[in-house]
Amino acid sequence: MESQIYQNGIYFLQEDGIRQVLEEMKALYEQNQTDVNEAKSDGRTDLIPTIKFRHCCLLRNKRCILAYLYDRLLRIRSLRWEYGSVLPSRIRFHFAAEETEWFNQYKKSLATYMRSIGGEGGLDITQDMKPPKSLFIEVRCLKDYGEYEIDDGTTVLLKKNSQHFMPRWKCEQLIRQGILEHVLS
Repeated sequence: MESQIYQNGIYFLQEDGIRQVLEEMKALYEQNQTDVNEAKSDGRTDLIPTIKFRHCCLLRNKRCILAYLYDRLLRIRSLRWEYGSVLPSRIRFHFAAEETEWFNQYKKSLATYMRSIGGEGGLDITQDMKPPKSLFIEVRCLKDYGEYEIDDGTTVLLKKNSQHFMPRWKCEQLIRQGILEHVLS
């Protein structure tokens, strides 16, 4: 499993492992049903410890699968905050279809919430993940990006290795996407 961990902490969904655990749970449940019926009809109290043990195994397997799936959802949710509403294909590639659907729903819910707060234009709460020390920062462009418009109407040509002094809140998303890097003097 270690070899399948991706650099951003998301890896392929372990469908085979989940399927095996679910098959084991089904077998345990069927064995328990058989033993419960036998214990009821024949009065075999000697089967009760075995029934309880199997039931505990079922509960443990259920908790493990739910913890695994919940951890994946938390990781996927954090990717929305890290990369924005459009994830790079190298990350989306690791998602199952249901996870992609969940991500899209989460993205829509977050966008609806952000539009509902902060006045007319809404408030982008995904910006300024850390409190800024200054409103403007110096950045270096790592890739050719093209023209980028700032709110005051100024356009900046973002070419590889060019440096710019820009508003922090306009740069943070591009920094997280790997297009810009903060130049520390």
